[in-house]
Amino acid sequence: MWLIFDGKMQTLYFKLLLLALILLLSSCSSTVFYTKSNNQSEKFSKKFVEEGFASYYSDEFVGRTTANGEIYNPVLLTAAHRSLPFGTKVKVTNLKNGREVIVIINDRGPFVQGRIIDLSKQAAKILNFLQEGIVRVRIESVE
Repeated sequence: MWLIFDGKMQTLYFKLLLLALILLLSSCSSTVFYTKSNNQSEKFSKKFVEEGFASYYSDEFVGRTTANGEIYNPVLLTAAHRSLPFGTKVKVTNLKNGREVIVIINDRGPFVQGRIIDLSKQAAKILNFLQEGIVRVRIESVE
């Protein structure tokens, strides 16, 4: 069969055969998809409690990407913590007035000494500390 093709045809035939083989092999591979917080919250099974100061994101962060790849939206109940796995739900209690909110960790921070959590603006509104800007809180993991 190789004898009936000239050199250019043999090269073309070889390239097409190689391309077909690559396509065939690549279609046999499997692809695994992971959600952003699929198994990370399952790794964190112990009860977590921490007390310290909370702040909230300023409006300049609206539309920016968080550490887990989501876009920051001030009306969602999300938060940043330095070490809790993404997807972890935590109950945040304002120790000044007793108000509570449950948020989902989707970012890293705060990177200010003495602060343990940065909250979305909506979470800060529910906890009623928009005027103060920071407040002493207790955070507890929830399932």
